[in-house]
Amino acid sequence: MTQEGYTISADVTVIGKDLLIVVTGGSNPHIGDVTTLTKDTTIQTIKYPSHDGRFHKDNFVGERVAKVVQPALPGSCTITAGIHVNQITKAQIAASAPMGENLGRQVADWLIAHPVEAPTPQYYGDDEQPK
Repeated sequence: MTQEGYTISADVTVIGKDLLIVVTGGSNPHIGDVTTLTKDTTIQTIKYPSHDGRFHKDNFVGERVAKVVQPALPGSCTITAGIHVNQITKAQIAASAPMGENLGRQVADWLIAHPVEAPTPQYYGDDEQPK
């Protein structure tokens, strides 16, 4: 997804029924925060320290991706986001929200078109022992 002179992308890895979505872009990609969710849980984000006592603000994009993909999730989802644009402008900041939503729609559409299939984990009951 490219707007206002910079690009962000989402790489999706399917792990069983779970997803790892890595959102990066700009001039200095990194991991600025981690957002976790399932279809039925509240979105939670942890921000990593940036510089001068500040925290990264990449959750602005990661949480938008999360909100759009949440209804389509087959399992849990972890999103890392890290986008840095040197000398970013207000127009570039404003473009990041729709870019994140668009990436989320692309991921959700992909999930609908390619349903995740994974075997159901099996557990032993309290009265059963592994063989």
